[in-house]
Amino acid sequence: MLTLGEVKLRNPDERDVTIDGFLACSSACIREGFGEAYYRPGDDCISLPRFEAFKSAAHFYGTAFHELGHWTGHKSRLDGDLRHRFGERAYAAEELVAELCAAFLCAEFSIDGDLRHAGYIQTWIGLLKADNRAFFTACNKAQAAADYLRGLALREQQPARAA
Repeated sequence: MLTLGEVKLRNPDERDVTIDGFLACSSACIREGFGEAYYRPGDDCISLPRFEAFKSAAHFYGTAFHELGHWTGHKSRLDGDLRHRFGERAYAAEELVAELCAAFLCAEFSIDGDLRHAGYIQTWIGLLKADNRAFFTACNKAQAAADYLRGLALREQQPARAA
């Protein structure tokens, strides 16, 4: 166990047992080795390419965190339906929330990530120009998603209470 002030060195090419444990604590259905990365609400499942298909562990975990950000928005969890708030720009807003959630979690686990969805930048710019509060709303939703995932991990670590 790390103590305050200790730095854990991470091999950029290997899986990280702590982060894998965090992912497992979510109890999300995460299928690895199935093509593209995506979250599908219909079967409430995350799909990720094989770990080895990513150029680094940081890219793998950043992508996993992004998809977990989407996963938290399911109506059985945080109900992150943004259509009422953003209308036709809801998809861009949802992607921004997921990317910010991933950024927050990458920072927490000291992962040097980069912007995974660079192709969305134009839609994000359109969203932010159309609504001057969109960024604050997205940050709030992303923080709620990251907090939700942290809460699942903390709950998993609590010892069972005697009845």
